[in-house]
Amino acid sequence: MNAPAAGPPEDGSVGSGARLHPWSRYVALGDSFTEGVGDPEPRSPGGLRGWADRVAEELSAGHADFAYANLAVRGRLLHQILDEQIAPALALQPDLITLNGGGNDLIFHRTDPDKLAAELDAGVQLLASTGATVVLFAGPDWGTTPVLGHVRGKVAIFNENLRTIAARHDAVIADLWALRQLTHPRMWDPDRLHFSPLGQHTIAIMVLETLNVPHTLEPMTPKELPARSWREARADDIIWTREHLVPWVLQHLTHRSSEEERRAKRPDPGPVFGARMPPGTFIGNDPRNK
Repeated sequence: MNAPAAGPPEDGSVGSGARLHPWSRYVALGDSFTEGVGDPEPRSPGGLRGWADRVAEELSAGHADFAYANLAVRGRLLHQILDEQIAPALALQPDLITLNGGGNDLIFHRTDPDKLAAELDAGVQLLASTGATVVLFAGPDWGTTPVLGHVRGKVAIFNENLRTIAARHDAVIADLWALRQLTHPRMWDPDRLHFSPLGQHTIAIMVLETLNVPHTLEPMTPKELPARSWREARADDIIWTREHLVPWVLQHLTHRSSEEERRAKRPDPGPVFGARMPPGTFIGNDPRNK
């Protein structure tokens, strides 16, 4: 199922960089996939960029009033995503919602995919009842991935259930399983659990095209934020590895639970870009999460 064809802004204005679409407030829900783990960017809230940020960047072009919030938190199981993120999302009154969840359940908890789908169905019903466009994600084909290949069958079953849920609630499917580029090793982070910046970029293209939104992203060429110095980039990579990657891998590969309370990186909707963007590139200043 595809999104309705995008229409022009209500005020009729179309700037030189405008992307024609009907949405003004986008909220992303999910786990590490939507948080952007694997795509470090110290200048982004939470130190991560990811496909959702990249999609929001494109959706914001030419839309001065466009707002984006990302409530995803790494490590969350599906019931936690639904319990913790749906109510805050609804309070933000979005007209575009993306929801992923279930991967951690299938990989680390061997959850039954049919029971998982029944849980998801109730959450999607709540989100769809608002009239917002809801985007769901069919899981990727992990058959060629050494760490995750053992759950391939369960993911396939969950995906089929997901398509039924989408049809029932008029949601949109962003099909990672059909995105065969994701089988290339370059699409994956070195931890083999998350997507690399190239993978995140490729997923962003797929999401935008699923939504029928024209965009400026080119295949195999991730669009960068404004350049940093080599020293800044190296220091930021070290910080990210120490504070984000290593704890995540230790937690999940050794099956140890963490007592740390994690928070969404963008809990409040706001303009996509911050003050460091070059003047004239995009509109808006984004207050930093602290």
